[in-house]
Amino acid sequence: MQTIYLDYAADTPPDAAVIQDYTQAAQNCFGNPNSLHPEGARSKDLMNRSLQSIAELLHVQPDELILTSGASEANNLAVKGAAYASRRKGKHIISTFLEHSSVSGALTYLQEQGWEIDIVQLDADGRVDVQHLASLLREDTVLCSVCAVDSELGIVQPVQKIAALLKEYPNCRFHVDATQAVGKIPLDLTGFDLVSFAPHKFYGLKGCGVLVKRKGVILEPLIHGGASTTLYRSGTPDAPAAAACAKALELALQEFPERSAVVQKLNAELRAEFMKLPNIRINSPDHAVPFILNLSVNGIKGEEIRKRLAERGVCVSVKSACSVPNTPSRAVMALTHDRKNALSSWRISLSHLATQAELETFLHILAECM
Repeated sequence: MQTIYLDYAADTPPDAAVIQDYTQAAQNCFGNPNSLHPEGARSKDLMNRSLQSIAELLHVQPDELILTSGASEANNLAVKGAAYASRRKGKHIISTFLEHSSVSGALTYLQEQGWEIDIVQLDADGRVDVQHLASLLREDTVLCSVCAVDSELGIVQPVQKIAALLKEYPNCRFHVDATQAVGKIPLDLTGFDLVSFAPHKFYGLKGCGVLVKRKGVILEPLIHGGASTTLYRSGTPDAPAAAACAKALELALQEFPERSAVVQKLNAELRAEFMKLPNIRINSPDHAVPFILNLSVNGIKGEEIRKRLAERGVCVSVKSACSVPNTPSRAVMALTHDRKNALSSWRISLSHLATQAELETFLHILAECM
């Protein structure tokens, strides 16, 4: 049975050049970068060069980079770490209903520990209502966490406007989850205190994540035990993973125009086909990134559609891969205010690797499933 993969927002196949860089690094630089011998020095040199490359690509400083096990750890370190470090200044946090579960789950944990969480309203297109955000800000607000692009609907948030607003609140750190944004939209990190992402979302390897922590921002570490490459995250530095991350990021930014053009064309063609079908509702707004397309089929739960498609070899998701199953999508609920529609929602996520033939076959299979 042919497999048609349309779940690239959950994971992407690693690029051959990334695998090659990782394999060579793992063979040639296996020493602990913190060890004071020639093998350690070789690995440390690779780590430093990789961090320098990532920093240059992101227009930040190498010592502003914290490598983690993935975006979930990066999000937890950003949210919990900033909250704990600022607890004497206040315990008020602002976020949205569009956040990944690694952010919303961390916020729920903090709420149980005594922090106050406010959820900012969205406008009709799913963007953060900046005026409402301004009304929520207080002197004891210590963190605002907003995803640059959400993983279910693909809505691009006005993060630069939010950053400008937060300048008036020096006690408030601004965390941007850029996991679905890096390599998919032009992204300027100016004005952000904390930025998290993972290379496996743009054809890199799993098991690695990045948290950009601007100078002057203090975090309470989640993992204690030693300095490593930073005071904020202990553990043996993984030089081969850093090299692979640098290569994936280089390719993602270098090939962004070509990859994006292919995906925009595929998205437009899919939208045109879905518009012909009265029982399909397109939840992703027109301004959403073309890589993500959220749909609902009237009267059929999203999980049922996913199962029917999977039985025929088509890979799609209901909500993000980390979400609790058989519950309505928080993101779709926040945008449409329709619980039934949120239960019926599911996600296609596209790539420049998807082909016209695959989409034609997918549409035929979907028609059978409906």
